[in-house]
Amino acid sequence: MMEFSLINQTIQHFDGDSVVVFSNTDTNLNDAALRQLVELNQFESKAGKALSLNLVEGFKAKHVIVVGLGDTPTTDKNYIKALVAVSDALTTAKIKSTMIQQVEIEGCDQQWMQRTTARVMQNATYQIQKVGADQTDESPVESIAMQSDADNAHELAQGQAIANGMALTRHLGDLPSNVCTPTYLADTAQALATEFDLDCEILEESDMSALGMGSLLSVSKGSIEPPKLISLSYVGNGDANPIVLVGKGVTFDSGGISLKPGAGMDEMKYDMCGAASVLGTMRAVAEMKLKVNLTIVVPTVENMPAHNASKPGDVVTSMSGQTIEILNTDAEGRLILCDALTYVEKFNPAVVIDTATLTGAVIVALGKHHCGVMANDQDLADDLITAGKTALDTAWQLPLDDEYDELLKSNFADMGNIGGREAGTVTAACFLARYAKNYRWAHLDIAGTAWVSGAKKGATGRPVPLLTQYILDQV
Repeated sequence: MMEFSLINQTIQHFDGDSVVVFSNTDTNLNDAALRQLVELNQFESKAGKALSLNLVEGFKAKHVIVVGLGDTPTTDKNYIKALVAVSDALTTAKIKSTMIQQVEIEGCDQQWMQRTTARVMQNATYQIQKVGADQTDESPVESIAMQSDADNAHELAQGQAIANGMALTRHLGDLPSNVCTPTYLADTAQALATEFDLDCEILEESDMSALGMGSLLSVSKGSIEPPKLISLSYVGNGDANPIVLVGKGVTFDSGGISLKPGAGMDEMKYDMCGAASVLGTMRAVAEMKLKVNLTIVVPTVENMPAHNASKPGDVVTSMSGQTIEILNTDAEGRLILCDALTYVEKFNPAVVIDTATLTGAVIVALGKHHCGVMANDQDLADDLITAGKTALDTAWQLPLDDEYDELLKSNFADMGNIGGREAGTVTAACFLARYAKNYRWAHLDIAGTAWVSGAKKGATGRPVPLLTQYILDQV
C-alpha cells in the first residue's frame, strides 16, 4: 500500500525520485527552466495529459512530471483526470517516490484535495486478480508526499480507507460467479467482522423461511447455491439509531425462467455489485473509525432456471405479508430487496439506503455517468446528491409519483413485480417503496455505473465514494 504524507516544502527542493507539477492551458509555469522545456516539447496542458522530463535544471528530483489541468479556474473533474495521468506516468517510469504540487481547485478546500488525491491515487493501483494467478504486479509507487501548508493528515488516511473499500467492492464484483457465491459473500462479511471487530449475523435458508421471506426464497430456489441474508454492524456512536445500507446480492442472474439473451450474460456476475458496494462502504467506515453507527444488510442469492424455479404467473408472499405476482423472473432483485427492507425495521434505522444493479432502464435514462436516486424523503435525496457531487460519484433524482405506482396493479395479488415497458426504473423503485414506509428511505439504481464493459471490463467501485461521503457528512 502507498504511504501518503504532507510536506511543507518547495517542489524544487524535494529530493525523492520525482515531482509532479501542474500546468493550466493559460497559465505560465513559475520555473523558467521548466517553462522552456514545456514550450520546447509543445505541451498544451490539456486536462489529463502528462509530460515526463528528466534532470531539469534547478530540481533535485531526477524526474519532473508536468500534468495538464485544462483551462482556469481548475475544475474538480479536471483534477481527477490529472491524477489518473499522474498515476499512469509514475507507473510507466517505475517511480517509487514523488511529491505532488499543491494546486487550487474551484470550490474545493485543502481537506477535499487531500482526501480525494489519496483516494484516486490509491484506487488507480487496483488490478484485477486473475483466477489461479499467485498475485498481481504491485504498483512501483511506494510513497507520495503532497505539498501543503496545513496538517490534515487524517484526510489522507480517509482517502486511503475509501480506496480500500472501493478495492474490496471491485474485487468482489470482478470475481467469477462460480467463486463469488452467496456463501463467499457471507465469508467475506465474517472476515470483515473479525478484522474490524464488527457484529455479524448470517441467516440461512431455514431462518429466512421461518421469518416468512417467501419473496426472497422464490428467487433462490432454482439454484443449488444456498441463499444468505447477511447483516454486519459497526458501532461508533453509542446508542444512536444506525444508518442502514442494503445491497442487492444476486451473484449471478440468468434471468431465471425469463432467460436473458446469451450475449453479454457473463456480465451478470456483476449483479451483486450493490452487495459489494455496501461491504466496501462498511470496510471504509470501520477503517476510518467514524463516530457513527452503521449496519449493512445483504440479501444474496443466485437466480437460475431449473425444474423448481419460479415461473411467470406464480404468486408469492413477502415477509411483510404483501403478495406478489411474479410476471417476470428476471425482475428478481426487487424480490430479494423487499424482504430485506422489511427485515431492517428490527434495527430501528435512522435512515435506510438500498443500492442495487436493478434495471437496464436506468442506463437508457442516465447512461453510465449518474446513478439513479429515488426516495420517500426529499432531504435524504438532496443529501445523497450533494454527497455524490462532492465525491464526484454522482446521482440524479428520478420521480416516485403515485401515477407510476399504479402500474404495478395485479388481478391476482397485491402487486405485480413489474409495471410494463415504460419507466422501468421508477416502477421498480415504486415496488420497493411499498416495503419502506416505516422509515426514511432512498434507492440507488447503479446498473449503469457499477461496472464498465468492453476492453476495460471491470467493476468501478461505485457508489462507495458517494455512500462514504454521505456518512462523513452526517458525522
